[in-house]
Amino acid sequence: MMTLLTYPGFLIIAVVLFLTFLTCSRKRRGLRWQWPVVAKLPQFVRRYCQFHDWSAQILERSGGTCLVVKNLWFVNMDNWLTSNPANVQHIMSKSFTKYPKGIDWRKRFDIFGDSVFNSDSVKWKYERALYKGFLNHQRFHELMPKIFEDSMEKQLIPILEHVSKQHVPVALQDLLGKHIFYFSCRMTTGCDLGLFQSSSHEHLFAKAIVNACEAISFRYLLPECIWKLQKWLGIGKEKRLSEARKTLDHLVSEYISIKRKELSSRLRKEDMDFSILKLLLDRDELAGTLSISDEVMRDNIITFMFAAHDTTSTVLSWFFWILSKHPVVEKRIREEIQKYLPDNGKTKWLAFNAKELNKMVYLHAALCETLRLYPPVPVQTRTALHNDTLPSGHKINQGTRVSISVYAMGRMTSTWGEDCNEFKPERWITDDGGIKHEPAHKFFAFNAGPRGCLGKDFAFTLMKAITSAIIHNYDVQVVGNSQIAPKRSIILHMNHDLMVTVKKRWA
Repeated sequence: MMTLLTYPGFLIIAVVLFLTFLTCSRKRRGLRWQWPVVAKLPQFVRRYCQFHDWSAQILERSGGTCLVVKNLWFVNMDNWLTSNPANVQHIMSKSFTKYPKGIDWRKRFDIFGDSVFNSDSVKWKYERALYKGFLNHQRFHELMPKIFEDSMEKQLIPILEHVSKQHVPVALQDLLGKHIFYFSCRMTTGCDLGLFQSSSHEHLFAKAIVNACEAISFRYLLPECIWKLQKWLGIGKEKRLSEARKTLDHLVSEYISIKRKELSSRLRKEDMDFSILKLLLDRDELAGTLSISDEVMRDNIITFMFAAHDTTSTVLSWFFWILSKHPVVEKRIREEIQKYLPDNGKTKWLAFNAKELNKMVYLHAALCETLRLYPPVPVQTRTALHNDTLPSGHKINQGTRVSISVYAMGRMTSTWGEDCNEFKPERWITDDGGIKHEPAHKFFAFNAGPRGCLGKDFAFTLMKAITSAIIHNYDVQVVGNSQIAPKRSIILHMNHDLMVTVKKRWA
């Protein structure tokens, strides 16, 4: 909470709260105030750092849907919050065109510019088809295992070996982030940065993204006129957001420049050059003939690197934190890994291929359970284009914002049972030993409907490859007594660095 209270930030919040108090205290003839959950904005501020857990408790008590804000003069719209799977299916699938991301979303997420992350309608359909073609392309499936193997040898193994020899605690998300950044950079830009340069770029990228995510989250707390004033004055979190955008623009512009030189001189290695950036630059058979500006190119590269890097490293940090509290689960994962070791007599350092990873059902279940309790994107918002009625019976007026609490969705007893707050990978395993499928509007970690995550299967393969390699070859022990909890951000970062020690299991 103290990070919010810089002098300018404190002054702005104080003014907003005072004006809110005046508004809420004013009696209006013939109008009854409706505050089913929150009477005043100050309650939001007091719960700012515990927002996700607080919203889960509120939604549990209110049956899965509640009106969070109504009739505040500076918001100019109602704001509903839901964790009801039927409502989610309605918003994200059945009535998809009635609930776009909209202008309100694009204002707050302007750091992603005109990328597919922010687009709607025809533009979104074109861009999604473009990237779906990329992810389904034969070259992608041929090249990604090679890039992953290369990133393991150049990044993950050297980093883990170095950390294990130092015998000092390290921040787990930083450790994982270096490896995932190298991989995501190769996939999106085709650039091989090398160990030192990659570590330096990853630090800049990660810091910029964390600052941007917190600032965007803060935009949902403050009135638009206030955060725009902060942006104009260059103070508070808006200053950090502006600096983050400059950092990301600089990094990605450098990658674009490198790739342009390679394309013009034909210096690239054809067998290792199939990336999103090359796709955009070449405008080949997947891209068609639509001209793409450098700015839009930067926006999309930033978006894909963000999606691959930040969400994956966040999920894996929560995974190893949970595993530290459930040694029985870790033991079962190791037993499963041992069961599917290649029949070549090798038991020491080993990375598994996709075929071997597909057999690891319990590991997959443990990752699903982590995603259920700690989804990387904890909240999604949409704005109603027209008057509507949700399956829960709640009336939604045109222009109303509906927020889906993905975090709360995994903690509803009505959806997951009385043990919903317990970590049980077994709930994902069928009687015949396979993975239990849950509909996307219930298990919402990968979105649902037309905007469902295109890279879901690839993401699971990547996470299973990293976790199996680490669990099989190393003991990861959490150290320190920090109270780990979700940070208030658009990504479910931890409120403190998860410090761990890494010890080799093999001499």
